[in-house]
Amino acid sequence: MEAKFYSTIDGQVRCGLCPHRCRIAEGKKGICQVRKNDGGVLYSLNYGVISAMALDPIEKKPLYHFHPGSYIFSIGSLGCNFRCLFCQNYSIAQVKGDGWYETFPNISPQVILQKALDSVEQGNIGVAYTYNEPTVWYEYMYNVAEKVKEAGLLNVMVSNGYIEAIPLDYLLPLMDAFNIDLKGYSNTFYKRMLGGTVEPVRHTLKAIVEAGKHLEITYLVIPYENDNPARFREVAAWISEILGPNTVLHVNRYFPNYLLDTPSTSIKSLLELYAVAKEYLHNVYVGNTGLVEHNNTYCPKCGKLVVERHGMHGNPIGLTDDGKCTGCSSQVM
Repeated sequence: MEAKFYSTIDGQVRCGLCPHRCRIAEGKKGICQVRKNDGGVLYSLNYGVISAMALDPIEKKPLYHFHPGSYIFSIGSLGCNFRCLFCQNYSIAQVKGDGWYETFPNISPQVILQKALDSVEQGNIGVAYTYNEPTVWYEYMYNVAEKVKEAGLLNVMVSNGYIEAIPLDYLLPLMDAFNIDLKGYSNTFYKRMLGGTVEPVRHTLKAIVEAGKHLEITYLVIPYENDNPARFREVAAWISEILGPNTVLHVNRYFPNYLLDTPSTSIKSLLELYAVAKEYLHNVYVGNTGLVEHNNTYCPKCGKLVVERHGMHGNPIGLTDDGKCTGCSSQVM
């Protein structure tokens, strides 16, 4: 499939999908490894390529304040525009070489829609684009999302937020909710650990909020890298001031993976950052730990337990259908 958002310059193509804006020579690929210059035309190599699909709890995305207790049909492909040293899904995100796209099934957008519709009776509310980085799957994601929206279902994107403004603007009307990884607080961290910069991610977060879409943020805490409480305070303050104090933040535990063997985050460090975030934000959760008391949702006004969570499953025991507390009628979701 021919890619969107590129230009041709002296036989090279300049991709305009993400802030890398790769200049790609004939026969070569961009940083994501899934967009290739073939005769001056940029092609998406992973269009329709499905690496995984499952009916997941919405809490697994993680989305805690978006239809809690429901399920969402989740699909992923291959490739990523970051090179995170700690990649949790490196087997599908960090693809290299040629021919990998031929080892996975190629499924049309119409078939994905039908699978989503067939899952509605099991509690499915729509389609989530997740597992790898969906930005580099843009053309396919866009085509599926159009069909999903037309069918009256919801679209969810789980992303690193590293996307240019124009492609994002086209995508926003189709999406209903986002979980965006904010991976650190500085360009130094982003460049060294991921191969990118943080400003485009901040722009994406602001654009999502300005478009009135549901937003939750995940912050993966890596020891000695992005766990400084004073610097994290700046992150929490920025989220509160720019995105709003009701923004949902997931402070998640890191485990060694891919190229990084730093020991996993201590519970003490997670709880310290949780306490910092709670000074600025109403809705903060601690993930990847099993700490039940830091995953339940309580009414901020009367303290009633409104969503009880066990693992990745949510049970909205104290919420009305329109997201209000059954105890005091305050709007929670």
